[in-house]
Amino acid sequence: MKRVIVIGATGSIGRQTLDVAARHPDSFSVVGMSAHRDAAGLATASRAHPRASLCLSGRSTATDGIRYAGSDGLRRLIEETDADIVLNAAAGADGLMPSFYAVASGKDLALANKETIVMAGRLVLDAARTAGRKILPVDSEHSAIFNMIERFGRDSVRGVVITASGGAFRDAPVESLASMTPTDALSHPTWNMGAKITVDSASMANKGLEVIEAARLFSMPPERIEVVIHPESRVHSFIRTKDGSLYAQMSRPDMRIPILNALAWPESVDEDVADMDPCDVLLHFSKPDPRRYPLLGLAYQALLAGEGATDAYNAADEVAVAAFMAGRARFTDIYRIVAETLESPFPATLEDIESVRAVDFEARAAAERIVKENR
Repeated sequence: MKRVIVIGATGSIGRQTLDVAARHPDSFSVVGMSAHRDAAGLATASRAHPRASLCLSGRSTATDGIRYAGSDGLRRLIEETDADIVLNAAAGADGLMPSFYAVASGKDLALANKETIVMAGRLVLDAARTAGRKILPVDSEHSAIFNMIERFGRDSVRGVVITASGGAFRDAPVESLASMTPTDALSHPTWNMGAKITVDSASMANKGLEVIEAARLFSMPPERIEVVIHPESRVHSFIRTKDGSLYAQMSRPDMRIPILNALAWPESVDEDVADMDPCDVLLHFSKPDPRRYPLLGLAYQALLAGEGATDAYNAADEVAVAAFMAGRARFTDIYRIVAETLESPFPATLEDIESVRAVDFEARAAAERIVKENR
């Protein structure tokens, strides 16, 4: 029986994690969960997991039935709750500190918050190694790579290929992208996700973040990480081995699979997911068009520039997407805002969490200025 804390319990990944735990009561017990401000959603979620201690990290004071509040309450929830693993499904940069709290308090980390690695990958990986804890990726692409590397051994792997659906505008004329609305961007062809990640899928900033995450998680040089468009979303990633072979991990697009893999590791637990019939699906792959997805190339540039640039890439993208969703920027402005933010120099190495936060603050301020100047 694994005791689980779920951070971001009312979001898409958080809800699916609670569902997985409820479906496997002999394998998992949810002993803690948090939301940012959604008290009603947290209360509803807790009914199926009555043992869980609750936290509202965006509230300053606790309320009836909710033991912890605020950012310090979130730290205390993670540190004080007797658990084996923390699944971090917090959104954006807000997920950074829960990841550190998890490994520092001696718990394994099931990581759905890719921003942790993009912003402070070396620091959190070092912290996990020091504590003797494991970081288990929950993103379907990185879960696939992780499990294949576990089976083949890191020394056998020459490179990885990450697949991408192409997002809502995959087939739209490039000339039409400037007129696309938030409603248009949220029409994802395959996955049911939160708003920010769905917009990032349309721009492929999400895939850029995943390239950075893969480089840091798997010690993979950028030139060994490829991205291909795969509309069917059945192949989640490939690995290239040194003998020239290409291996794929395939399944239906169901996040319960990588969630379960992360929670159960190193064991396996049966899940009631329909088998994929290889005779029922045609698989297509193509190279991303850099005119349609310039943020993908920008992510590679940030990765080569260093830790400060990837931190800034994430911060500027969060500001740009928020501006787009609020009607303060066009869809095509997202790239421009991030690119102009990255024109400023950022440190190649971030030595501590204070440095990470300082770059995040600086990049957000710069991106917000760009938004205001171009309205």
